[in-house]
Amino acid sequence: MIRVELVLGLLVFVLWLFSLLEVVRSDDGAVRHLPKLVWLLVVLLFPLVGSIAWLVAGRPVGAPRTGHLERAAPAYPEYDRPGRAAASTPEADEAFLRKVRERAEAQRRAYREQQRGREHQEGGGSEPS
Repeated sequence: MIRVELVLGLLVFVLWLFSLLEVVRSDDGAVRHLPKLVWLLVVLLFPLVGSIAWLVAGRPVGAPRTGHLERAAPAYPEYDRPGRAAASTPEADEAFLRKVRERAEAQRRAYREQQRGREHQEGGGSEPS
């Protein structure tokens, strides 16, 4: 009987220690439902219940899995979204940027032509010399 209690006590201690370390190491913004300090107090004061509650309700959700074309650690996270593909080679990246520049230049040309057409209509049909 003493061995069972000793093993259970050891398991609770290991669970408590694991949960305590997880609370301390977790990011403040990633902790769910309660602030990190409150979770720390709950786990410290209620070892078994607090540890189980932390694992069920407070532990940060794991990072979503990324596809093979997505960046693992984005250079500019404010522009990256889940599911947004990234270039797999420098050549593919350069080709994409070239197409973007060509499209931007075509849009600028179309805008200039549209402005010239408006100026031509407003000027009474005569071309400025």
